Amino acid sequence: MAGHSKWANIQHRKGRQDAARSKLFSKLAKEITVAAKMGDPDPEKNPRLRLAVKEAKSQSVPKDVIERAIKKSQGGEGENYEEIRYEGYGPGGVAVIVEAMTDNRNRTASTVRSTFGKNGGNLGETGSVGFMFERKGQILYAAEAGDADTVMMAAIEAGAEDCESAEDGHVILCADTDLNEVSTALEAALGESESAKLIWQPTTTTELDLEGLTKLMKLVEALEDDDDIQNVTTNFEATEEVMEAYSAA
Repeated sequence: MAGHSKWANIQHRKGRQDAARSKLFSKLAKEITVAAKMGDPDPEKNPRLRLAVKEAKSQSVPKDVIERAIKKSQGGEGENYEEIRYEGYGPGGVAVIVEAMTDNRNRTASTVRSTFGKNGGNLGETGSVGFMFERKGQILYAAEAGDADTVMMAAIEAGAEDCESAEDGHVILCADTDLNEVSTALEAALGESESAKLIWQPTTTTELDLEGLTKLMKLVEALEDDDDIQNVTTNFEATEEVMEAYSAA
């Protein structure tokens, strides 16, 4: 498992969320609307919606925003969103997966291609980097949820595949198809998680120096600033020294 790369992506994502709450709320609400439109509007009967609502709550999305997003899916309002995945390479040869929800495929494809080109990357064909990732369910718990052994045992009993514990919390991974079941079992054992969602887990990584990381983050931030883009995942690896230098810049 690419432990540090995973940590770096989580930390980077959290920083972006703190800096752009309204944009984050909008993207989470869009996921709720799409999930509710595709299935039952009751989260207890719709696993994808349940996870979307859970993720929104973990990011402090107001209850009325969540309720409006669900209601919007049932009223025939708004656009019909299409889910699209783009793959390519960023600066330093880092693999990049971009997940989008759009009501205009041509607009989004043009924007993503342009953003890659302007920031030292190249947009590839579907599958061009996907083989370097595995689709996984990821559940995050705060350190207060329990010690490493307690959380590990709960994860095993819940059917998870792996659990990593550190001073700042616990990261539990499971098969993508088991996320709803595993997160529900963990909730019964450990209480409410901080986050439960699907991720792309790198199976191979590309190490970057400070210059490479700085260039890559410009690409990631430019992509994330687009309202059509839901998630951006990379397979970069960086040393603690590089990460600290980037954070201090």
